Amino acid sequence: VQLQASGGGLVQAGGSLRLSCAASGRTFSSIAMGWFRQAPGKEREFVAAISRSGGNTYYSDSVKGRFTISRDNAKNTVYLQMNSLKPEDTAVYYCAAVVMHSAIVVVTARTGYDYWGQGTQVTVSS
Repeated sequence: VQLQASGGGLVQAGGSLRLSCAASGRTFSSIAMGWFRQAPGKEREFVAAISRSGGNTYYSDSVKGRFTISRDNAKNTVYLQMNSLKPEDTAVYYCAAVVMHSAIVVVTARTGYDYWGQGTQVTVSS
């Protein structure tokens, strides 16, 4: 599976961005997807995940209510809509994928993913 993330940029606090991650190399509907982020000097942390059906999602407490993960299986793309951005959201954002038999399982552990995109920088200014 190859993953290409895009959509990062510089935004003021309170603003919005939408990240996209295009997948190829595998039937997209067989893949559970997630977003992680890594700030300088910190560990890569879980942000959001979606089941391969799109019916189940899960968020970290730090982004719940502000971020929305979604997927378009016809476009082989997963999205992360980020609203009400804060300076502490500044990080490199990575999309991740794992082939999943179950249509409803979401994966939140970094070690649960087999494929990673290259990352896209999100910078939120105060």
